[in-house]
Amino acid sequence: MTTYTARPIEPSVLKELRTTDDAGRPMTPVTDEEGGAPLRCCLRRSEPGERIALVSYAPLRRWAAEAGAEPGAYDEQGPVFIHAEECPGPDLDGHPFANAHRTVRRYSADGHILGGELVGAPDDAAFQNAFDDPSVALVHVRAVEYGCFLYEVRRA
Repeated sequence: MTTYTARPIEPSVLKELRTTDDAGRPMTPVTDEEGGAPLRCCLRRSEPGERIALVSYAPLRRWAAEAGAEPGAYDEQGPVFIHAEECPGPDLDGHPFANAHRTVRRYSADGHILGGELVGAPDDAAFQNAFDDPSVALVHVRAVEYGCFLYEVRRA
């Protein structure tokens, strides 16, 4: 079985988001007093006292620009937490944010939604199921409760 890797937001994109997010707003860092925010830069939950920011991110738009796709109305942006300063990135063992139900949303090579699946937790079987469809180019793992983007997985 293929192992599918969670992709954090790329360092070059994080640098841009820390200046101006995908909605055109400047970053506003805060000290996270409680911890627990799902950080998309390192794919872990924040610790109390860390400096983080909630920024607007358009993952499909950025992928489409790289892939030459035209997602049209499927181009969306939403809130994501990131470290306010550069961090070392993920140190993954398994799939992040697997402690709750998630949606594995499927996208075609032209950036259109092909469907999704509610999973108990994201795992290689869920990604294999998505990529068994040859028209699936990438998937987004999203939180069920808010629909927020957590991370991307691309075809191996």
